[in-house]
Amino acid sequence: MKIIPLFLSVVFAVAALHADEPRKPNVIVIMADDMGYGDLSCYGADDFETPYIDQLAAEGIRFTSGYCSASTCTPTRYSFLTGTYAFRKPGTGIAPPSSPSIIPAGTPTIASMLRGVGYKTAVIGKWHLGLGGEKGPDWNGDLKPGPLEFGFDTCFLLPTTNDRVPQVYVKDHRVLNLDPKDPLWVGKKKPSEDHPTGITHRDTLKMDWTHGHNSTIHNGISRIGFYTGGHAARFRDEDLADKWVEKSVEYIAENKDQPFFLFFASHDLHVPRMPHERFQGATRLGYRADSIVQLDWCVGELMKAVDQHGLAENTLFVFCSDNGPVMDDGYADEALEKLGDHRAGGPFTGGKYSVYEGGTRTPFITRWKGTIEPGVSDEVVCTIDLYGSLAALTGGEIPDEAALDSFDVSGALLGDSDAEGRDELVQQDNGSKGNFGFRSGNWKLQRHDSGKARNVVVEKLLENTDVPKFQLFDLSKDPEEKNNVIEDHPEKAEELKARLAAIIEAGRTRE
Repeated sequence: MKIIPLFLSVVFAVAALHADEPRKPNVIVIMADDMGYGDLSCYGADDFETPYIDQLAAEGIRFTSGYCSASTCTPTRYSFLTGTYAFRKPGTGIAPPSSPSIIPAGTPTIASMLRGVGYKTAVIGKWHLGLGGEKGPDWNGDLKPGPLEFGFDTCFLLPTTNDRVPQVYVKDHRVLNLDPKDPLWVGKKKPSEDHPTGITHRDTLKMDWTHGHNSTIHNGISRIGFYTGGHAARFRDEDLADKWVEKSVEYIAENKDQPFFLFFASHDLHVPRMPHERFQGATRLGYRADSIVQLDWCVGELMKAVDQHGLAENTLFVFCSDNGPVMDDGYADEALEKLGDHRAGGPFTGGKYSVYEGGTRTPFITRWKGTIEPGVSDEVVCTIDLYGSLAALTGGEIPDEAALDSFDVSGALLGDSDAEGRDELVQQDNGSKGNFGFRSGNWKLQRHDSGKARNVVVEKLLENTDVPKFQLFDLSKDPEEKNNVIEDHPEKAEELKARLAAIIEAGRTRE
């Protein structure tokens, strides 16, 4: 079953997907951070409500087999922008605070493709793909290469991820509001013996750490890495969501008369979870769920901005996540203690860092009023395919050496009842251990070269679990991946092993 319609009428505009003239809707991709399949009320959460995202789903398509390509943030974002599996490029694991740009300048991306067909392009929010050349970012100078060197007209960024230093905004090529008399320094080693850290000044923290996040303190929270200076440029964690919305609403208003692409890269609900004061206590599940409610508000503000300018019937919304859920990811924010019966991963096993379904199968919603017929789809779609799909929709060109693994699933994204999604999908973890999931139809092969899986059980502290190198699951009967049937289906297992190895070796899947 490809599409389960909520209404029986057929929207003729979907047929225009195959017409001679390309279509150029505004495109807003909203990427949540560490959100699981079960973290929205439209996907079954019942401890809190997400009315705006639910509205997107009710007015569009809610996918039950929507994926990101990796179970951590940097590789998923790399694959989304470049259309190429991140495991093909060494160094695409979770980027450190002063990582150089992981994407080389001039690399064709989804942004450069859209700009080539007349779009204005922007990324607002979390970046975490590195900045600067081989030596890393020049925090006090021009941060090149960065988003502007591969297709974005403008950017307003959290440069890394907020549990890593520094806590500053980057506008286009520069740190915003940086005082040259107070230069910003970022390093791997403690700059001085008296430099306050989460270890030496733990009693001053407003949110304690549980593992790893115990270096430089900012805003009462200790982080990964060290930095000094740049005080005028530093932000409050509580204000991040408001700033992303402010800049996005401005961008929509400025570009309402031409096609635009906005990548709204939320930091919610990544650690440190510190929502604005007006959302603190919005749920009974603690700051993690409060951050989900805050993200829902952000989505509502973007929807209102689009409505205000009369753009709803010319705007394609895509809501997705960069990976699955995690509870204790380094801070004592009571995500575990207040979890209750909430299943962040929905019916699936695993979460962030794992290649079980819960690591990469996430909420995935498309809405384009007047074009997409509301419904629920079980077609397999992935964030890596937005490049190929938007190129097909808008008439954009993809160079042969670009988007090596991105397919045109635009028909499925728009709800065309004759269109299909992916036949197969490779899923990866952070990329450092060679752990892969490979879905082919309803079969799922797991290949753990490390012999270890992490965050298999989300509702407990992170730990490594011993697993066989290969496991085989029938997702149609066992979506939780509880019953390894590799001994019952040896021929299917060998077929999938060979196919996965061939995909990795070939260097590309797009013909």
